[in-house]
Amino acid sequence: MSPSSETAHGQRLVIVESPAKAKTIKGYLGPGYIVEASVGHIRDLPSTAAEVPDKYTGEVRRLGVDVDHDFAPIYVVNADKKSQVSKLKSLLAESDELFLATDEDREGEAIAWHLQQVLKPKVPVHRMVFHEITKTAIQEAVANPRELNQRLVDAQETRRILDRLYGFEVSPVLWKKVMPKLSAGRVQSVATRLVVERERERMAFRTASYWDLVGTFGTGRTSADAANPETFGARLASVDGKRIASGRDFGSDGRLKAGSTNTLHLDEQAARQLAAALAQTAFSVRSVEAKPYRRSPYAPFRTTTLQQEASRKLGFGAKRTMQVAQKLYENGFITYMRTDSTTLSDTAIAAARAQVTQLYGADYLPDAPRTYASKVKNAQEAHEAVRPSGDRFRTPAETGLSGDDFRLYELIWMRTVASQMKDAVGQSVTVRVGGASADGRDVEFSASGKIITFHGFLKAYVEGADDPNAELDDRERRLPQVAQGDPLAADRITPEGHATKPPARYTEASLVKELEDREIGRPSTYASIIDTIIQRRYVFKKGTALVPSFLSFAVVNLLEKHFGRLVDYDFTAKMEDDLDRIAAGEAQSVPWLKRFYFGEGEGEGAAGAAAEAGNGDGDHLGGLKELVTDLGAIDAREISSFRISEDITLRVGRYGPYVERASAVEGEPGQRADIPDELPPDELTVELAEELLAKPSGDFELGPDPVTGNMLVAKDGRYGPYVTEILPEGTPKTGKNAVKPRTASLFKTMSLDTVTLEDALRLLSLPRVVGTDAEGAEITAQNGRYGPYLKRGTDSRSLTSEDQLFTITLEEALAIYAQPKQRGRAAAAPPLKELGTDPVSERPVVVKDGRFGPYVTDGETNATLRKDDDVETITPERGYELLAEKRARGPVKKAAKKAPAKKAAAKKTTTTKTAATKTAAKKTAAKKTATAKTTTAKKTAAKKAAAGKTAAGKAAATDEG
Repeated sequence: MSPSSETAHGQRLVIVESPAKAKTIKGYLGPGYIVEASVGHIRDLPSTAAEVPDKYTGEVRRLGVDVDHDFAPIYVVNADKKSQVSKLKSLLAESDELFLATDEDREGEAIAWHLQQVLKPKVPVHRMVFHEITKTAIQEAVANPRELNQRLVDAQETRRILDRLYGFEVSPVLWKKVMPKLSAGRVQSVATRLVVERERERMAFRTASYWDLVGTFGTGRTSADAANPETFGARLASVDGKRIASGRDFGSDGRLKAGSTNTLHLDEQAARQLAAALAQTAFSVRSVEAKPYRRSPYAPFRTTTLQQEASRKLGFGAKRTMQVAQKLYENGFITYMRTDSTTLSDTAIAAARAQVTQLYGADYLPDAPRTYASKVKNAQEAHEAVRPSGDRFRTPAETGLSGDDFRLYELIWMRTVASQMKDAVGQSVTVRVGGASADGRDVEFSASGKIITFHGFLKAYVEGADDPNAELDDRERRLPQVAQGDPLAADRITPEGHATKPPARYTEASLVKELEDREIGRPSTYASIIDTIIQRRYVFKKGTALVPSFLSFAVVNLLEKHFGRLVDYDFTAKMEDDLDRIAAGEAQSVPWLKRFYFGEGEGEGAAGAAAEAGNGDGDHLGGLKELVTDLGAIDAREISSFRISEDITLRVGRYGPYVERASAVEGEPGQRADIPDELPPDELTVELAEELLAKPSGDFELGPDPVTGNMLVAKDGRYGPYVTEILPEGTPKTGKNAVKPRTASLFKTMSLDTVTLEDALRLLSLPRVVGTDAEGAEITAQNGRYGPYLKRGTDSRSLTSEDQLFTITLEEALAIYAQPKQRGRAAAAPPLKELGTDPVSERPVVVKDGRFGPYVTDGETNATLRKDDDVETITPERGYELLAEKRARGPVKKAAKKAPAKKAAAKKTTTTKTAATKTAAKKTAAKKTATAKTTTAKKTAAKKAAAGKTAAGKAAATDEG
């Protein structure tokens, strides 16, 4: 039976990853097809030992991989996918054929393989692949299925096992030696190291000052126009044949680089003296050099270039770009967005060329189609570049899209069309201007210009730049038409001072480029990698820059000193090469994993066996197990300590970073001060450390409590200043009889150096009983996380000031409760900050202070600031990004009512009991009932969780992501 033919009876089941994708494809297939989503991965390595079947013990239970038996993975069906698997099995039982239509990449192939393994179909199985969701593409995919590619499945499984071994073996070392709940990963740790190394370079950087001159020269013509200006600017290039030093001539130590013998370094005094000596100089044109200018179009987008350009032009983070792109793909607007390829199909080239002619005219269309070779080594699979879908591209106006969807589609469309246009051509000109100073020195100024005579593809698209000061390709600089020997008058000669700058921190776009250039990891995973290191608090964002935390310094320090090879850039790139060779069938998985985990010496003749299996010469693998076994040499205090000065040390403790000055008396504790969470490491100078240590941070005795006799003290904690009591020695601190000291935060109007014993007693007296209402309900005044409030039973009402906690009367409290509850709709407080106009909603965006902390809003959408965001430093771009992420998540779904669930649970209990009786007659009825209830609860929870998942959940299945 042909997969594409209709049968009078029966149906075909098509399984994709996401519900959105299923909905689009279902509309193209029509009757006879059932399209259902797996909702990402249905089966994976266990996330905890509790998920591992009881028959596995020891290391297998801990790792989820049997390292002693050819690294056999232990797969379990995800708890939140069990109900979906049951649904798929039910649909398959009523179907005549199964089409596995997951994405055409390694991960998609692995999902298809897991579906086949779990569903165990007894009907014909077809692998249906496509790289765009259009009616033609889907129908062709149904008509021309293929078999599962086991090579791709094996390659993905090897990556999964490798990442599991790396993550589950190295992360516990970080827990023991740095801080609990940290993680390490094959690519995330290397990406973190890149960000940390850049910050180290900034910290070691020494600024150099240098000066030059800028002259404005006139030709003396009066009939000047825009094409032939009368004046032009030029910069001092040389003095007596010596080139004037510029920023590139200085090293990171602030000194001229070695070999700069023919370079003249001008300071401010020398520059001003030279400018004065040139006041009366007669200048002339010494040379005019003209060269043809030609710029070819940029290649169509692949995953990483799309992320970089969306960051430059739209202000999107990598994660946001991929979320929007996935939505566009699943709804049939663009081709598959995870691709290493820059090639276009013949159909796409024809569509692009047709639009060039239609929109720009035949003069902009090259004689032959343009082709682009992929620059990515081992480009994955046979995907096309990211482009508009279909054999005729819809213009952005024709799509009906809006907001982020429209902006990203427009970017992809413009880039694709421009890739099939003619070169931009023109002329670049360099003019050298010379003269002699009053003291006899020969000077030369230089000016460069560019004229574009035919814009070509630049009419449609101009690529952005990571450097905000960089000149874009379509910018012209026109110089006057001059010839050698023409006299020029110096209208103005101005000294200009400059200072070298430290290397710029990575942005998401530049980190993606760096990882790709170093061939580290797969480009399709970069968005999830960057999201991971931000979520793990190894990195935080300051504007668009990625700033490493002090925690990341400690983690990278440990990895470099004790696991150097695992975070070595070349080693990580070589591992990627090995994994690609396994995918190509040029190497075998198990021998390679043995070398990585056990080392070359594992087993007799291990190295030779590995080489025979195509696994290379063994120069860069081996010994992870041994590395994580012997941890005695790792000094936890040493790897988390960094010298600031002779007597001040930065330490990363379990509760955060702090600076410490050792005590002059041996054995006594030193002076300590906490460091603000989001202080960039390169801003922690000796002066700032001294300032932090000078602030009051110790315990300030305020006096004894007149009632209890306990000493009251004021302290500065990580969450602000507070007062507490010192309990007598011998007071139980744990167990049933444990006594906790009374504690209260200082009011906003109080400070450590002014708080008194009277203040402390008042603070510790809270909550205060205001009185009781007519029904006998007690009303109390309390100070909470979000400010002062009244409480009567479960009804809370906010107070306007902290002083009211002690002054409000019962009558005033009853008057407040007599008013309808405002539910946050009281008179709006003024915004904390204004950010500008949101590019999507086109409404003003402000930062406000809400019940749960500060948030950004455009009046329609609210998004709470993250832990790493600060009201003072948040940028408009970050505010827009938070709102876009909130919109992408959609409205929060209300929890389902519980009453109907009980009926369903009862029904499932009966079913489960029956099944249990058949398979395990020896179990008691009581045990069966308990098991059934537990299973029912899990299934109910799983069904709820599955409903909210999308295909983006694929990335969460890897230890890297």
